[in-house]
Amino acid sequence: MTSETSAHSAYPDSSAAQAPHTFQVDLRGLVDLLSHHLYSSPRVYLRELLQNAVDAVTARRAERPDAPALIRLYAEDGRLRIEDSGIGLTETDVHSLLATIGSSSKRDGAEQIASARAGFLGRFGIGLLACFVVADGIRVVSRSARTPGEPPVEWSARADGSYTVRTLPDSARPEPGTTVHLTARPGSAEWLDEERVLALARDFGSLLPYDIRVGGAAVTDLPAPWDRAHPSPAARRVALARHCHEQFGFTPLDTIDLDLPLAGIRGVAHVLPSAVSPAQRAGHRVHLKGMLLTDRADELLPDWAFFVRCVIDTDSLRPTASREALYADETLAAVRDALGERIRDWLTGLAAGDPERLERFLAVHHLGVKSLARHDDAMLRTMLPWLPFETTDGRLSLEEFARRHPVVHFTRSVEEFRQVAPIASAQGIGVVNGGYTYDTELVERLPVARPGAVVAELDADTVTAHLDAVEPGEELALGAFLAAARARLDPLGCDVVLRAFHPLTVPALHLDDRSARHEQARAEAEERADDLWAGILGSLRGSAPRARLVLNHLNPLIRRIGALRSPELAVTATEALYGQALLMAQRPLRPADSALLNRAFLGLLEWAAPPAVPGQPPVNPEEDGR
Repeated sequence: MTSETSAHSAYPDSSAAQAPHTFQVDLRGLVDLLSHHLYSSPRVYLRELLQNAVDAVTARRAERPDAPALIRLYAEDGRLRIEDSGIGLTETDVHSLLATIGSSSKRDGAEQIASARAGFLGRFGIGLLACFVVADGIRVVSRSARTPGEPPVEWSARADGSYTVRTLPDSARPEPGTTVHLTARPGSAEWLDEERVLALARDFGSLLPYDIRVGGAAVTDLPAPWDRAHPSPAARRVALARHCHEQFGFTPLDTIDLDLPLAGIRGVAHVLPSAVSPAQRAGHRVHLKGMLLTDRADELLPDWAFFVRCVIDTDSLRPTASREALYADETLAAVRDALGERIRDWLTGLAAGDPERLERFLAVHHLGVKSLARHDDAMLRTMLPWLPFETTDGRLSLEEFARRHPVVHFTRSVEEFRQVAPIASAQGIGVVNGGYTYDTELVERLPVARPGAVVAELDADTVTAHLDAVEPGEELALGAFLAAARARLDPLGCDVVLRAFHPLTVPALHLDDRSARHEQARAEAEERADDLWAGILGSLRGSAPRARLVLNHLNPLIRRIGALRSPELAVTATEALYGQALLMAQRPLRPADSALLNRAFLGLLEWAAPPAVPGQPPVNPEEDGR
């Protein structure tokens, strides 16, 4: 006999003699789970009540299209009553649906009401259980429209998990439908206040298709704002702007229609009037068959469309179990792409027919369009004449800048651009500041949209090559000064060159590029590392050009420093020029740079105010011939 057979023989099969057991549910624990983990706020209790009432009316109308469609809510003294003219429940329904957690009339009665299945809002059978988040007791009185001859039935439940069921006289509920009574839990009476109930009902149910009222106040507001008729397009824009202000608290720059008939989606996207960070989470409002599902649907649109806020109604997207978010599936992904296409079409339409509105939009939201154009060749070509960039010629589009310059140079950081912009402009070099978000990627993609365009990253060699060389005789006369300056800055990884360039007011220019900075960082890491890592880092030593301090021979100060008879003062002045050039380039200072700048500053003060010699008058540096 095998070991497997032995194992089975050791535990004889007694399943035939054992009865199955069922799980026991702690209702208090389940209510706590709902209120603190599944639902974001107690306010969802009213959505569940409305949802059940709407589904009941939908079910009745599936069997009798002319049946009344009324839902009424009454709130007073910590109690709430909601009445509907829906399908109603029998005593059997009450036991199987209300008292069984996880059951659903929308599922279990599918055979009878299959034609209306797509119209139901709920799918999870949690239903009235959510009301225990705010209520200590729930009482349901219902009369079935399918068996109108049977008496109404009452189901009463408490938060401790107990419930009772009994039949009532016909007078308790003469007509088919259901009435739900809630009694507030201690500390939750505010949620059953009439004003609060009306506000929640309007927020959740303004687009529901039935006649819903709280007291005498109407809840529904149909047709939806985007479906209403207006005397003119301008009047429609004003009405939608008012709706946007009511929903989101801002007046939009523009409004975009979102109409996807195949996906069962209708709505609008409102363009924000001010710039926002791309990382800011969007709060889109999504209605499912008229019922508000969420006002924080941040997954509805592509990431690049962060400049709009949407309100839509859909019958195709799936909710999560809490019915407070959208289920991430292939349908949502397809809808996201389709809505993004609608916004893309709107941008293209503005470029073709309303350039003034496009310019107003881009003045605020160019970042979003740049994000889209990085991956969309058609959008890049469309927006190229409109997207603004910071350049040495001012704020221009890439299209205009490329027409002015045969080679479009760019820097990868704002600091690099600020460092070279005045010099490059004076030398006729066209440079784009690629340091802002997405700009470098778009400049590099310029040849895709404009075949023949030449794009090159600006480096120190390019700038130096455009600066005028100094006459050999004049440079030779300054040879001693230049040699001392080079010797002083060599430990800092910086060479010194002499050139003549404009503007004259710039005495010195610090030039480097990414490869030079990488080599500098590698050298610094090598100095700090132990023997093992120093050897590894040393093997990575590259042949990248070093940083350069370019002295302007046209600047009078440089000429005077070069003529100093004191080598020590000339070296101190060189250190000061190096520090000043770093500060002008807005480069972060290394500890060695900070020490050098401090030493140069103090050294110049020493030369300006030398110590007095006892018995002799103070020395005047200007008369001292320094």
